[in-house]
Amino acid sequence: MLRYLTRPVLAAAVPAALAATVALTVAAPIELDKSVVEAQAQRVAAIKKVAPAVVAVCMQGGQGVGSGVVISPDGYALTNFHVVQPTGPLMQAGLADGVLYDAVLVGTDKVGDVSLIKLMPKEKGKPFPFVALGDSDKVKIGDWSLAMGNPFSLAMDFTPTVTYGVVSGTNRYQPPEGKGLLEYTDCIQIETSINPGNSGGPLFNMQGELIGINGRGSFEKRGRVNSGVGYAISINQIKNFLGHMRAGIDTDHATLGAAVGTAAEDAPLSQMVVKQILDGSDAERRGLAEGDQLVSFAGRPVTSTNQYKNILGIFPKEWRVPVSVRRNNERRETLIRLMGNMATEKETPDKKDGPAPPAPKIVPKKGPAGSGETAKMYVPKKGYANWYFNELERDKLIGEFKKHGDFAADTGTWAGEGRYEMGERKGDFRFEVSEVKDGDPLVKLKLNIESTLAPLKDTDRRLQSEPIGSGGLMLALYQWHRLLTTGAKGFEGLFAHGGTEPFYPYPADGSAPKSLAALRVDADVLKTKHGSTECKWFFSTKDHQLVGFETFTDKDYEDPCEVFLSDYKPVDGKQLPHRIEVRFKDKRYAVLTVAKYTLGKK
Repeated sequence: MLRYLTRPVLAAAVPAALAATVALTVAAPIELDKSVVEAQAQRVAAIKKVAPAVVAVCMQGGQGVGSGVVISPDGYALTNFHVVQPTGPLMQAGLADGVLYDAVLVGTDKVGDVSLIKLMPKEKGKPFPFVALGDSDKVKIGDWSLAMGNPFSLAMDFTPTVTYGVVSGTNRYQPPEGKGLLEYTDCIQIETSINPGNSGGPLFNMQGELIGINGRGSFEKRGRVNSGVGYAISINQIKNFLGHMRAGIDTDHATLGAAVGTAAEDAPLSQMVVKQILDGSDAERRGLAEGDQLVSFAGRPVTSTNQYKNILGIFPKEWRVPVSVRRNNERRETLIRLMGNMATEKETPDKKDGPAPPAPKIVPKKGPAGSGETAKMYVPKKGYANWYFNELERDKLIGEFKKHGDFAADTGTWAGEGRYEMGERKGDFRFEVSEVKDGDPLVKLKLNIESTLAPLKDTDRRLQSEPIGSGGLMLALYQWHRLLTTGAKGFEGLFAHGGTEPFYPYPADGSAPKSLAALRVDADVLKTKHGSTECKWFFSTKDHQLVGFETFTDKDYEDPCEVFLSDYKPVDGKQLPHRIEVRFKDKRYAVLTVAKYTLGKK
């Protein structure tokens, strides 16, 4: 017999059932997997650690234009070139502390869409929060990532917006926009949400390390909202240009000086060959020829056009990189000096993919307008984003170098003598450099035979290249003496910081290196010009000692005389090299072992 509950009984039963359910829920909570809890804690900790360094880049007055991130305690910050393009050299930058700081443009990489700016502290000497640079070569598809910034200028107090997602692609290539600029090579593809205003903001791994700068998304065809496809410039590419940008340079990307492509339409994709060589390029001087198979570039294998463009695009102009080619089943490796990307000579691109949100109605903690000190930190000069910072880095470099010895009082005649090795020949050598105040400088060199050069009178290229086969050793000795004794005053044509480049000292025993990449020493570069002679000077980034230099008799069409300096020992309380290796056109010309220096006084 069926029995039915009456309304009062039913009404009493429902709360009882709910209470039992609640009791059951409280009594038996669902336990999350330990790894999930740990991952959440790691994510929260990473965000807390890096958020104070995330920048909201603004026009003067507070209107937001994009994002950035501080990378050093003295306020240097990375952003996109297309973010600072509308601001001009002077801008403002908000941090999560709610303060709007004055900022100035330092350096630019227009092709790579990166700029370096510097924030000015409210209290002199007070450090900024900053983030650590990671290693983008370790990033893998499927890795979790954090994007931070100020999309649509949502945060009036500059607290960054955080999004979380996976890396959906690595080693991506995105062609240039506009007039050949904003080329994204070897970049990171992310599904981590980015929107207009995120441009220039950081991409972090889960350790809170900076692995990229967000810059492009598929906005233009999708109503300028996130579509799940964004691109970040890899931090390892930015590292290659950071020394240039810190020196205030308007940097240029590299080209090989040769066209490279697949051998034929039906050829294996893994075979990339040299299709054409540009006359006068370093690739031509190093012996590359049409039909050579390109095996590796800068230590990375080359198996497709996409791969080649990615690798080439991460290097600055004038860097030398190891290139391996195969010809007639023989593999050969050589160092090639990369040419510039002429696209940088074109006018800047039209503003396309930059956010233009309305200015916030409230600008927190703006503070006083300032004394104009920031404006004094911008000095325009052709070829430079900001000459002020080039002078700053140049003088800092020279100051560090002088800690090894100041030769300003030793402007008289210099002499060096010892033993030389030139192939199978050995013997005594002596050089002498004299630079009389009211006379013409003179260089004398005895290597088997005696040679003389008056560097300001003997301007014929053949004379300046002597001794034959050296590429201009006497001219190089004169330039070296001039750098050490006169400094900036001795180079009327140019005396500038040239950024950071790799330098490749060869083994002292003359043996062939196992790989050219293994020889690499990172160096700060000084560029000089005296008369018609240009030089590049390489100072170790570790101790700022001069490790070598190049002297060009004709920079466009001739190899330089390469001088490698080592075995430093004290001379009159100053450090001078006692081993000088001279190379020209991939060959060792001579090794000079100095037994004695004589330094003339004023």
